[in-house]
Amino acid sequence: MAAKMAALVMLILTLLVVRLDAENTNSVYHPCADSKIQRSDGFTFGIAFSSKDSFFYNQSHQLSPCDTRLGLASSSKNSQLALFRPKVDEISLLSINTSNFFPDSYGGYMVAFAGRKYAARSLPAFVANSSYIVTSFTLVLEFKKGRLQNLYWKRDGCASCKGKSSFACLNKQDCAIRTTSCKNRGGSVDCSLGIQLAFSGTDKHLRVFNSWYEVENLRQYSLYGLYSNLKDSLTSQYNKFF
Repeated sequence: MAAKMAALVMLILTLLVVRLDAENTNSVYHPCADSKIQRSDGFTFGIAFSSKDSFFYNQSHQLSPCDTRLGLASSSKNSQLALFRPKVDEISLLSINTSNFFPDSYGGYMVAFAGRKYAARSLPAFVANSSYIVTSFTLVLEFKKGRLQNLYWKRDGCASCKGKSSFACLNKQDCAIRTTSCKNRGGSVDCSLGIQLAFSGTDKHLRVFNSWYEVENLRQYSLYGLYSNLKDSLTSQYNKFF
């Protein structure tokens, strides 16, 4: 009986894996490779952390972190890389644990990127310095006929933290926490990075992505309530503030 039950469970798991694979038509997993996607595909992209100047060639032209002319992969460059593979056109909350990684140690800026021939990269976004850290971001991936065209950081002009003494508004666009409040800097707050992700444009079948329109109707931090199972995380702490 136990053997039959085990065989049945294995069959169900096998069918589930086959079904999930069938929904994903994108076999490109490297962030520095090109792909053409549709809804329900997985899509791989990277976020590079370094100094703002490190993302510019000859201090004038911003290049993708995939471009070898930047040399971000060399040991001489102080940089770090995070990779993600979200499901296309689903609102996602990505997290980067900062318990053993603090962005200001790697230049304090980040750039989202993907592709090679059709390379796309965001503008450098400030994350942290010795005084402040920005822990919440919204990143929009814009596609045209399934090809990534652009990645951009959507800001709310500090509307989300207006009037809240726990935060500071930097450059009239970013809500930031004092680094002395972070756990790895002697404080009590988990300063892990949260990146709310959305998609805009069309897939390779010209179907329109809807997730960005849904995000527009939400407050910047409203998704945190959906992740209540992430105990002792950025989620639960922000719920106290908002």
